[in-house]
Amino acid sequence: MLIRYKKSFEKIAMGLMSFMPTEKDIKQLQQSMKQYEEEKNFQLFLWKEEDIIGLAGVEIEEQQITLRHISVNPSHRNEGVGHRMIAALKDMYAEKELVSTSYTEGFLQKCEDNETAAE
Repeated sequence: MLIRYKKSFEKIAMGLMSFMPTEKDIKQLQQSMKQYEEEKNFQLFLWKEEDIIGLAGVEIEEQQITLRHISVNPSHRNEGVGHRMIAALKDMYAEKELVSTSYTEGFLQKCEDNETAAE
């Protein structure tokens, strides 16, 4: 289930976000977290099953949402968690197009390829 980020989840969120190649530097990681906490058009979501095991960060614009961050706990990878997060985001923002950054492009393309194959 996709849930909105709350400050009480900060350590978990930072841990998950640190798996992103762009967030290896602690200063960059803190800056990204601050952006999600302070800027209205940036939203951070956590994926919760029994525990919080994934994270997705988006920038919400008029016509689209941009997937800025996506991360899954390594012990839960290859179980479809990322794909379920993308599907939940698409449902949540059905009226907007979901687009990627250069860092999330490969994963988003993989999800879209799997959707096409399933049809």
